[in-house]
Amino acid sequence: MGLGELARLVEEAERDGTIRRGLRRCRSRAELVLAAQRLGYAIHRIDLRRAWLLHQQERASGTPPHGQAA
Repeated sequence: MGLGELARLVEEAERDGTIRRGLRRCRSRAELVLAAQRLGYAIHRIDLRRAWLLHQQERASGTPPHGQAA
């Protein structure tokens, strides 16, 4: 569920400037997770780590980022 929630958070932040500005103020992963949880998203620190690892794998393989066309 965490990666889905993280994707939902990113989509909301892309659409909502207030959410985006609030998340940009976070100075650590822990602050980001806490802010997301306060906004009602069920994400955890491990979700950020998994998303980062997935992103690194996609970059290494030349695959476009998740959800984007080539």
